[in-house]
Amino acid sequence: MTHKPQIKVPATYMRGGTSKGVFFRLDDLPEAAQVPGPARDKLLMRVIGSPDPYGKQIDGMGNGSSSTSKTVILSKSSQPDHDVDYLFGQVGIDKPFVDWSGNCGNLTAAVGAFAISNGLVDAGRLPQNGLATVRIWQANIKKTIVAHVQMTDGAVQETGDFELDGVTFPAAEVQIEFMDPADGEGPMFPTGNLVDDLEVPGVGTLKATMINSGIPTIFVNAEDIGYSGTELQDDINNNADALEKLETIRAHGALRMGLIQNLDEIAARQHTPKVAFVAKPKDYTASSGKLIAAGDIDVLVRAMSMGKLHHAMMGTASVAIATAAAVPGTLVNLAAGGGDRTEVRFGHPSGTLRVGAEAKQVDGAWTATKAVMSRSARVLMEGWVRVPGDAF
Repeated sequence: MTHKPQIKVPATYMRGGTSKGVFFRLDDLPEAAQVPGPARDKLLMRVIGSPDPYGKQIDGMGNGSSSTSKTVILSKSSQPDHDVDYLFGQVGIDKPFVDWSGNCGNLTAAVGAFAISNGLVDAGRLPQNGLATVRIWQANIKKTIVAHVQMTDGAVQETGDFELDGVTFPAAEVQIEFMDPADGEGPMFPTGNLVDDLEVPGVGTLKATMINSGIPTIFVNAEDIGYSGTELQDDINNNADALEKLETIRAHGALRMGLIQNLDEIAARQHTPKVAFVAKPKDYTASSGKLIAAGDIDVLVRAMSMGKLHHAMMGTASVAIATAAAVPGTLVNLAAGGGDRTEVRFGHPSGTLRVGAEAKQVDGAWTATKAVMSRSARVLMEGWVRVPGDAF
């Protein structure tokens, strides 16, 4: 039997925030993968090493976690007053699918740097030194994001002293502004309520804040589901009952938000919505061994990503947290002490993060105008990825 040889596809492996992913220029992809469809999905799955029943992605660029099973496709923007179109694909680990339903906020931090270094931003818009403003069109959710990228001697400055909990080494700070961050069409609170009674068979009726900002997210109180809000990954991810309970909450929340029409659809929609649980501040020890004091944070948040407790916090979920905190009466706002606020510092398994948001009422409905956070990014490897020629 004759097997096709491997092909080479130009690619860059980058860290953005607390995630890693394989970045492509659209016109560098094989012709069949330059358009949405099965060929593109199969190519990206093979690059990452999915589906892998072992859950390790040994034969690909993934690393067996939602934070590293990611792909990005970039091109010069087709939108007026934007520099780059950013399409994000969350690759399933043990199942054969690519979820295109949402954004990756962490990898957004790397989009501006990649766009500059790969000629996707007009040279006339770039300073020799100082901050470059990269206008990003997030194609999954059709929203504008603005990244401020440090430049030194005409090149992206990647090294620096900005520290981010969940990332071991410091790097240059990248400030990201999510403009009008409600995810996709429809209201920021899809049910019309800041807090709902969410009936979850086998779990009970839970108070829930369901929000569409950054990424669709379902917030519940930690104590209502038997947790403290200080849990680390092993407390949840090694407990099959806990994972099943949280996935059941996610499924019924997705149905209530109108993201799926029946519960069977949730299996193919692992990236969105997210489910998170919140609690009032308490002392805890982060996964690095660092002591986080209750007085150093406003609220505790733990979030699930692709069926597992995230090791830190997804960037898009951070936007949801900040936006919900800015709206008096949501579960996040109440756990943070209530009242009006334009920023929140929350505790997550790896440490803390400060993020800001502006929200206001328009004709009786809440809307978010902007969310701001800082991340960092750098190139880990660049060149080509190789995949078997018959893989897609």
